[in-house]
Amino acid sequence: MDRETTRVLMERLRKDADRICERFGLRLGVLEPESPRVRSRYGICYSDGTIRIRLRHAMTGEPLRYSSLVNTLCHELAHLRHMNHGPRFKALYLKILDWARSEGIYRPRAAEAPIVRFETPATLQTAAVAMAAKRRRRAPARAPATQVVAGEAPARGTPARAIVQLELFGS
Repeated sequence: MDRETTRVLMERLRKDADRICERFGLRLGVLEPESPRVRSRYGICYSDGTIRIRLRHAMTGEPLRYSSLVNTLCHELAHLRHMNHGPRFKALYLKILDWARSEGIYRPRAAEAPIVRFETPATLQTAAVAMAAKRRRRAPARAPATQVVAGEAPARGTPARAIVQLELFGS
């Protein structure tokens, strides 16, 4: 995407953002494209009202559809009032998105439901590994499992909830 295309796209986003801000009483500062080197997010809202929007897909580098940009924009605009992802933020974000849809600003395509698509099995596997690691970080710590050999008493100091190997078939 060349500079002129980026400029025109950002002007269009700014006009749409200004309409949304006027309707919802929001104060937007600077609206600018996110650096292509940043791959961890599609948009960010700073407390000074600055919003940055990613214009290209993080994995493929392809330009994002305008409706995806508007979806991200609406999300970040909701952060101008609620700097978290709580229930009030979600309610405002959905109101903004619904209004933008009714005004023809946000026109999603049915096939566009997920904004991020993983194009290859390798990236899908990488995403799955990352998600599993995230779940592990959130999971409460568990006591290490211990194994008791069938027919033996548990060792002294073994937790009461030790896993016991059952003898299913006689020897």
